[in-house]
Amino acid sequence: MDNAALRPDDKLGKPLAAAAVASAWRSDLTGGLISAALALPLAVGYGMFAFGALGDSYFAHGALAGLYAAIIAGFACVALGDRTTTVYAPRVTTTFFLGALLYQLVHSNAAVLRDGNHLHLVLLAFFAIILLGGAFQALFGLVRLGTLIRFTPHPVMAGVQNAAAALLFLVQLGNVCGFDHNIPFTAVANHLAEVKPLSLVVALTTFVVMWKARAITTKVPPLLVGLGIGCALYFGLMAVGLKPYLGPMIGMSASVADPTPRLLLREVGSFHDFAELLPIIVAGAFALSVVAAIDALLCAKLAAAPGAPKADGNRLLMRLGVGNMLSACFGGITSGINIGPTVANRSFGGKTPLSVLVNAAVLLLAAGVLFPVVSYMPRSVLSATIMVIAIQHIDPWSLDLAQRIRSRGSRHRSLMLLDFAVVALVAILSVTINIVVAVFIGIFIAVALFVVRMSHSNIRRLYRCDSIHSRKVRTPDQAALLEQRGTAIAVLELQGVLFFGSAETLSDEIERVADAATRIVILDLRRVTEIDTTGARILADIQRALARKGQKLGLAISPASDNAERLAEAGVTGSAAASAFADIDRALQWAEDDVLGAELKEPAANEVALAQVDLLSTLSPGEVRTVEAHSRRESYMRGQTIFREGDPGREMFIVTRGRVSAYLAQGAGGDIRLVTFAPGTVFGELAILDAGPRSASVVADDDVVCYVLSEEQFIALAQTAPNIAIKLLASLGRELSGRLRRANRTIRQLES
Repeated sequence: MDNAALRPDDKLGKPLAAAAVASAWRSDLTGGLISAALALPLAVGYGMFAFGALGDSYFAHGALAGLYAAIIAGFACVALGDRTTTVYAPRVTTTFFLGALLYQLVHSNAAVLRDGNHLHLVLLAFFAIILLGGAFQALFGLVRLGTLIRFTPHPVMAGVQNAAAALLFLVQLGNVCGFDHNIPFTAVANHLAEVKPLSLVVALTTFVVMWKARAITTKVPPLLVGLGIGCALYFGLMAVGLKPYLGPMIGMSASVADPTPRLLLREVGSFHDFAELLPIIVAGAFALSVVAAIDALLCAKLAAAPGAPKADGNRLLMRLGVGNMLSACFGGITSGINIGPTVANRSFGGKTPLSVLVNAAVLLLAAGVLFPVVSYMPRSVLSATIMVIAIQHIDPWSLDLAQRIRSRGSRHRSLMLLDFAVVALVAILSVTINIVVAVFIGIFIAVALFVVRMSHSNIRRLYRCDSIHSRKVRTPDQAALLEQRGTAIAVLELQGVLFFGSAETLSDEIERVADAATRIVILDLRRVTEIDTTGARILADIQRALARKGQKLGLAISPASDNAERLAEAGVTGSAAASAFADIDRALQWAEDDVLGAELKEPAANEVALAQVDLLSTLSPGEVRTVEAHSRRESYMRGQTIFREGDPGREMFIVTRGRVSAYLAQGAGGDIRLVTFAPGTVFGELAILDAGPRSASVVADDDVVCYVLSEEQFIALAQTAPNIAIKLLASLGRELSGRLRRANRTIRQLES
């Protein structure tokens, strides 16, 4: 038998592969169709809202502009490399922005718009704003500003979003009331006699059904449930002869020309007529691009599938920018990422960009062939669903902020009130004055508030060194002197960003701290995340001011950090400048040595006699000689390792000359200095008590002389002179107790 006949690739593999492909196509088709059904009414409603300033006759053109935006953005983004299932359509925030801009253009005081028929110039300027806004958006992505734009103050965006939600809700009142012609929401109270009660009933029913749709079914999106039942009720009432009591449908108007930009250009007499509007166009386009970019980056995060790779914000902005430029050329408005249809696309099977193309194709069919059917959609039903969406688009952070402000136990209440004030101000200015001005004023205020907050003191903690000391072990007389003179050392732990505002505040506080009793000021900069040029220059001024008073400045800063490099460039560190240390412990040791050197005036190179060692202070001279006889005198060169971490512990060391330091090994070849032992101190004493492995490595900082007492020598001492051994053990206990007390005191100071 031919083995080839049994290969599964021919008999089973190909049918399975074909079935898998067919299943994937069906899933993408389903996801695309469902998401299109959701995107269609949103695109239509948002487009009508954007064109609302032009009146009823442009409702249909506005609906088409919303559809064109969704269609072109979908096709363009897939063609430009989007391989996700993201659905693109007009967004409430940008649509509100466009509606406000168009209203301002219609009511502009520009001379070119006051004379004669100027509507073609208004529309041309409107689409020019969308085109240039798309270009700015693409430019943001091209120069990789996607990450930076994300840091636009949230209160500003919250204010714009809340204004959009409020206005989007209010402008639906005319349609919900069933007025036969467009009436601004501000004038609804003057036309209550024209309200059609059944239109209100249809709108209220649609609103409640969509709001409670999850209680009816979880298989159909709430928007479709609301539209379906609302339209059924509307046409049912119309069928029984109640049409006069119902509001109008979207309808088609033949009384106005097609507002496509290429047709509008024919009506422009000269570029001079259009040039007067350029400042309005450029400012509006830039503000639109910022709002659209922030909205897109935020929606990309919210619409992403769980566990999906993080979206490239810069590529997203480039794709959307090009799509919005093309949309403007064909008479469409600005698009963004539509979260609801995107999630629906994925939930109903969409797995590849094919589902996005299906979505765009269905919308294209609706705009080109089925739009006469779409035009029969009741305005009251569509407006009721948009009212629900408007409420759902109220910024949740703003609501949470208001709740926290009301809470009696809220911390930082004043800061939260400032944030809420920015939200309210931006929202009010957006609705009442000018949305472009509102955005820029909001950003300015938010940045100003940020600068004010950041200008507060960088000082995390301030302490004197009478109770907190370095890890260098001192002799009793040195320790006692530091208890008295340690107040001459002032340590300021800093944190946050040291820039032009906060650095000036720091300078004032150091001037207050550095009184006549202060000899040294140490700045702990390890928690400072950034030092700008002005901050570095102010630190240099602080160093010079202290030097004029005979005081010294020490800095604890990582030598490999950008901050250290910036301080060196500014002349803060280096020769004849502030002393810099890798950690606060070394800075404290330097300051203590300076204070002790000024007070004791003792040369550091002298060798201490054993009789002067505090550990042996309870012994008589004869007993000290006995200990010396049982010890051996050892010398170590500078940099020599005396023992290493993990070595067996069998010896105790008494330092009589030079210094040694204990280090704890750290990853990547680094280490942490635990303590430094000066002449007259003891280390390695635990070996006498437990004979365990060494807990740290000890290295000679200078040429060192030590007396070494081994475990065997101590046993011999205990046998020949047990009273001396007992005194020595008591002294060791006193030494360990003293170290523990000092450690506890330091911990209390650090925690206070």
